[in-house]
This record gives sequence, structure tokens and C-alpha cells, in this order.
Amino acid sequence: MKYEQNLDKVKFEIIISGRSNVGKSSIIRELTGKQVKVGKRPGVTLKPTQILLSDMLITDLPGFGFMSGVKDRKQDIVKDQIVRYIENNADRIKIAVIVTDSVSFVDVVERWESRNEIPIDIEIFDFFNELGFDTIIAVNKMDRIKDIHHDERLDAIVEKFGLSSPWKQWNYIIAPTSAKKGDIKSLKGLLRKRLHEEKRDDLFKYI
Repeated sequence: MKYEQNLDKVKFEIIISGRSNVGKSSIIRELTGKQVKVGKRPGVTLKPTQILLSDMLITDLPGFGFMSGVKDRKQDIVKDQIVRYIENNADRIKIAVIVTDSVSFVDVVERWESRNEIPIDIEIFDFFNELGFDTIIAVNKMDRIKDIHHDERLDAIVEKFGLSSPWKQWNYIIAPTSAKKGDIKSLKGLLRKRLHEEKRDDLFKYI
């Protein structure tokens, strides 16, 4: 969805980022009740897609990391596009959400670390913080982790982001979700808390 002709009215933007195939589109659908356009294969959407709700814009940034059939050079272009979009719209971006896959995130990060490289997820998280965005990490697909292992997995994930465990001390930025099961209440709660702090309770009806 594109609303370029109306973007001059936007006062409040929420950006959603994350690797390809982590469930960003499912989270946006659960949040807003609206469907965002997605590619037929993971990682083929190269431009932001957007939903305009009153003067609030929700922007789904292109997925990064694994991209089916997309060469390394194009992946770099996508990363540059994401950075450029964020820099160009930083004044109106109030909240940044990074969506991670609870099942694969730690393994992916450790593969990058074994090559002495910084995973793009961590780069983006640090970039958001440098820009002063109010950042939330939505840990998706929690339904695929056994209940008894939830805390252990979340502890491991926050540590990869450079935060100390236990994860519950970060419950104002960590939102365990299971979007395909319709369970994003923790993320909704954190977003509404931030809307309230911005004196924008009028936007509650959209999320």
C-alpha cells in the first residue's frame, strides 16, 4: 500500500524491520487488521510498503538477510535503501520495531559471529538507538518454542543484542509474540504505552 500523495500529513511514524521471513507482515496484519503487500518469495520486496492511519504511518521496511534468488550486491542495495529511508524520515519516526525469529535468531547471529562479522540485525538495532528511536524488539514465533524454554531462549536473544539477562528486566522493549496464532498482545501493549506517552491515545483505535 502506498500513500505518497498524503504523506505530508504524517506526524507519527512506526517502522517495522527484520530479516526476511520472520513474520513482519503477519504482525502488521494483527496490529492493524490490514494486509501489506508481500513478495511471492521471502526477500523479494525491495521497497518499503506503508499503511496510513489518520496521521500515523506504519512502514514495513524490506526484509534483509536471506533473500531467495537475490544476489549479495542487491542485498547491499536493500540495506542502503533502508538506511537512506530512515535517515530521510528520522524526524517523523517515533517508534522502531525489530522483528526477530525466536527459533533461528541465535543460530544466525552465531554464524555471523564465527566469521567475525556483525549481523545486520544488530547493526540496525544499534543504528536505531544512535538515532534516538524508541526501539522495540518483537521476538516472533514463540509458539514454536516449548513453554519451559521461553525464558532461556529470550535470555539468549537479549544477550545477542548486547543486553544483560534476565530478559524480563527489558520487558519495556522486548515483546514475545506469536503473530500467526494471533498473539501480539505484548507488542500492542508496548506500542500503546508509547502512544500514551506521546499524548496520542486517539491512535489506540488503529492498533
